[in-house]
This record gives sequence, C-alpha cells and structure tokens, in this order.
Amino acid sequence: MVSITMSKKQSQKMPLFSDERKIGIVEFVKERKKATVAELTARFNASAATIRNDLRDLQNAGFLTRTHGGAMEKIQMGFEPDSLQKEVHNLHQKKYIAAAALKLIQDGDKVILDTGTTTCELAKLLAEKKDVTVLTNDLKIAGILEHDPVTNIILLGGIVRINFHCTLAIQGKDVLKGLMADKAFMGVNCFSLSRGATTPDIQHAETKISMIKAANKVILLFDSSKIGKISFAEFASLDDIDTIITDHIDPNDKKLLEESGIEVIIAE
Repeated sequence: MVSITMSKKQSQKMPLFSDERKIGIVEFVKERKKATVAELTARFNASAATIRNDLRDLQNAGFLTRTHGGAMEKIQMGFEPDSLQKEVHNLHQKKYIAAAALKLIQDGDKVILDTGTTTCELAKLLAEKKDVTVLTNDLKIAGILEHDPVTNIILLGGIVRINFHCTLAIQGKDVLKGLMADKAFMGVNCFSLSRGATTPDIQHAETKISMIKAANKVILLFDSSKIGKISFAEFASLDDIDTIITDHIDPNDKKLLEESGIEVIIAE
C-alpha cells in the first residue's frame, strides 16, 4: 500500500499549507477512486493551475496517477489481492450484482462461471434454477454446487493457482476446446472504456479469453471500485462484451457503453 506521508526532504521544499493540501488530495482521490480538477479546486479552494501542479508533483512522487482532466488512485499493474482479501471487499455490492445476474439465467442453460468472489455469490443462488450446467475453473464454486442435485458441474482442468482457488489453462492450451455455452459470467480485476477488461496475470487472461470464445453471450460482473482502472493483460475489449452488471457507473460512461451496443444493468 502506498504511504501518503511526505518525507522530511519533501516537506522542507514546500510550505506547510501546500503539504497539507497535497495529502488531502491523495486522500480525496483514494476515497473516491478518481477525481476531476474541477472537483479538487472546489474541495481545496485552489486554482486549477495550482491543482494541476499538485497532481504533477504527486504523480512524480508515486502517490496517484494523472488522467485527462483529473487524477485516479494509484494502481500497481502486477498486483492482485488473493481470494480471502477479495471476499471481504464490497461484499454487499457483489451480492446485489449476483442477484441481478441470476435473472439472466434460464432453466436448462449451459453457463460458464469464471473464478471470482462475485461469480461465487452467483453460484450460491443457482439452486433456484433447474438443470443448469456450469463450466467453471473455480474450485470453491465447484464445491458450492457439488451438493446441488439439479446442477451439472464441469470443472475445467489446468494448473492450480495457489491462494486463488482456481485453475489456469496450461500455456497455449484451450481448456474449452469443442465446448459451447449459452452465457459466460466473467469476473473483472479492472475495467475501463479505453482498455476494456484487464487482469494482472497473463495465464489468467488466456483462460478468460478461452471462456469468452466458448460463449454465445458474455456478461461482466464487477463492482464500481473496478471502474476506471487498468491492469496488465487485456482479456475482453468492448466488442467482446454483451452485458455489464455493476452497482454504480457514471451516467456518461453508461451512455457511451450503451452506444457501443453493450447492455448496462445497475444492480440495486
């Protein structure tokens, strides 16, 4: 985690009020994930030029990432929280998203459930459906569904990813070759309009790509904390996505996605 405490050397270079403002900017951006220059000028009663200079200094110091017209929370391209860390983050939002996703599943469907805490919440609800076939690489999802007599389970093989309770395709191997599914419900580490859906792990991205190719309809499930962020490996462009289910999204982003032909469902 990035510390926001300024070094003694940094604080000697600028007045105290500037130091305090910059710390406040980092905290503001961290809390909201992203912020515009206009929001920051209003919050800190400073000119746009001052805020832009602050953002430049904070980016150079590694505290945040500048964007066109503002800044976003600093992210590490190669970092991914493990399954236990993910389970306790935004759990209520994930449950709402899973409930909305369940409405898209029909009795008799063959569905892919990608590994993830939100797809795991969806698996817990599948007992409400009949004769559903689930293809998954998530060991926990398979365990949840194992005792459901009306759900057929196909556990995808591969390399077990330690601390992430899932399997990954062996490099160059299509784990879903010859199989087709009605819908794929995909987890997401990061999502942006410019890069689509991304993940820190290359092998994980390859597995996800195989899942997407095997599905007639691709549905992304992610809470709003993932929006506006970019990770290392892209696995789905906007052209690959049919539906997005999230708990909140900027109205302008929603409009742009819908104009691209993507259905956006807000889970409440």
